[in-house]
Amino acid sequence: MAHTTSNPKIHEGRNLKRFRELFGLKQDAMAFELGDDWNQQKISLLEQREKIDNDILEKVAAILKIPAEAIRNFDEDQAINIISNTYNDHSNDNSFNQGTFYINPIEKIVQLHEEKIALYERMLKEKDEMMGRLERLIGENKKYIV
Repeated sequence: MAHTTSNPKIHEGRNLKRFRELFGLKQDAMAFELGDDWNQQKISLLEQREKIDNDILEKVAAILKIPAEAIRNFDEDQAINIISNTYNDHSNDNSFNQGTFYINPIEKIVQLHEEKIALYERMLKEKDEMMGRLERLIGENKKYIV
């Protein structure tokens, strides 16, 4: 099993753990996906290794549905540097929030509830009107039945 040749600053095991946690996958689940000879403890040990064998790295990358290169080349320092260099503080810039809409789920539930109540009230009103028409029709037809 050949080891990867990547930047010595990059810890592939730690990167694997970051991606696994990012996708909400537990170590037990990863072990299950890798097969019978894997368990949670073996995944934990794998995540502590600085270099991961290519074949194992390819398998875990396939389970996570990401390219193996993402695990091999993810450098936290570079990511932080990119984010800090491209982030602009727009706290005084009102144009920052233009086009951004926030929907409060509680408000949405209340709105849907109110719409449902209005619908029921309309249905009851229509039912009452229909009952009135039927009563009038029955009343008119009584004189012909006798």
